[in-house]
Amino acid sequence: MTTFVVVGGDAAGMSAASKAKRDDPDLDVVVFEKCEWVSYGACWLPYYIKGEIQTLEELVSVTPEEFREERDIDLRTGHEVVDVDPDDRTVTARSDGEETVQPYDALLVATGSAAVEPPIEGLGLDGVYTLGSMTDGKELREFVARSRETSPTEQPDSGPACQYLEDCSGPVGIVGGGYIGVEMAEALAENGFEVHLFQRGDRVLKGFSDATSETVLEHLGEQDVSVYLNAAVESLAGGGAVEAVVTADERVPVEMVLLGTGVRPRTDLAEDAGIELGPTGAIATDAYRETNVEGVYAAGDCAEAEHVVTGEPAYVPLALTANRHGRAIGRTIAGTPTEGGAVAGTAAVKAFDVEAARTGVLDHGKAREAGFDPVTETIDANSRAGYYPDGGTVRVTLTADRESGRVLGGSLVSEYGEGAVHRSHALVGAVTEGVTLGELSNYDLAYAPPFNTTWDPILTAAKVLGGQL
Repeated sequence: MTTFVVVGGDAAGMSAASKAKRDDPDLDVVVFEKCEWVSYGACWLPYYIKGEIQTLEELVSVTPEEFREERDIDLRTGHEVVDVDPDDRTVTARSDGEETVQPYDALLVATGSAAVEPPIEGLGLDGVYTLGSMTDGKELREFVARSRETSPTEQPDSGPACQYLEDCSGPVGIVGGGYIGVEMAEALAENGFEVHLFQRGDRVLKGFSDATSETVLEHLGEQDVSVYLNAAVESLAGGGAVEAVVTADERVPVEMVLLGTGVRPRTDLAEDAGIELGPTGAIATDAYRETNVEGVYAAGDCAEAEHVVTGEPAYVPLALTANRHGRAIGRTIAGTPTEGGAVAGTAAVKAFDVEAARTGVLDHGKAREAGFDPVTETIDANSRAGYYPDGGTVRVTLTADRESGRVLGGSLVSEYGEGAVHRSHALVGAVTEGVTLGELSNYDLAYAPPFNTTWDPILTAAKVLGGQL
């Protein structure tokens, strides 16, 4: 019997295991996961901490029992793989001090990512958190629940966590103004905390357009989130517990600090096995997500993939990429070679009453490195017919190549529910297919007054930018 071994039981790993077993029931599929949680949605953790989702179990797509009993997958939680031997085609897993050596015919490395810990003094103080796992989420939810209490309380199981507190005011600090930082600013502020967000760069949501970042920054201010730009954190001060965030210019008192400074791929296991890394620092793969070691694949937050615009390796640690590439590997292992597909870096974020999305290449420097002559335009347009009540505004930023007119990337922001994220899907198609602004302006997008204007904001942006080329 052919044995397919998977290291890592989250999105990429379990997608691959499930698809391989579904397509070839005779496969022996073994999954090692060092934690007890598998197949969970880490991107939902800010909303669990906020109180919109009440239990960690709600974040789990498929339980370990379902994988074992219904999908016939040999899932071994609490087993950390400590060695991969490509010559003998074995992995060694450790659990409760005992080691197991498991042979494989094909292997998937899906070891995920780890939170980046910046070189800041005081990271070891009590009250300093990261948010990369279910355990992290549970600890933060418990902090929210017991804050201002004289003794720790049990994790709440209903309603916004703040309803359990008499006085929920903070202050708390967030280091980093990316996805996690912005989403957690909402989660904590909505629970009544005084929130201070520190960003070392000159804007939040760096991967989005300047216009989108400015809109989100303004809205954070409207929600009483104090944002410090160009504020590199030098240290966290305190005795046993954190008491303040210290920058070059200020010392801001806080009772908790969340580090939202990004993630890095977990590659130690792969490197030790002679598996090559790419220029991004993640595991290098071919179109089928196979590494330089025959029979060994990599996917998810530990691996890189080709970018649809630049054609160069990119590191995009997002859920869809992991699931899509895992599924493709599963098909390949089951006998149908399947390419994982390139990535566009598509992402979305919600900040209080604002939603934003981005795709493709927006940075002019990166575009020039790829051989393009980028030009960018931003427009504001109604989200719905002007005469329709309660409509909002969509701000669209498009970047294109001056000579060819090819759409390189886009960024959108609107009031929550006014369509920035859903409209971005048209841009994803345009970026992926390499269409021009003229072709994009002729997209036959749906129109009805409750949903749109006759000329969708995407079409308007394409026309405006196209007129400048």
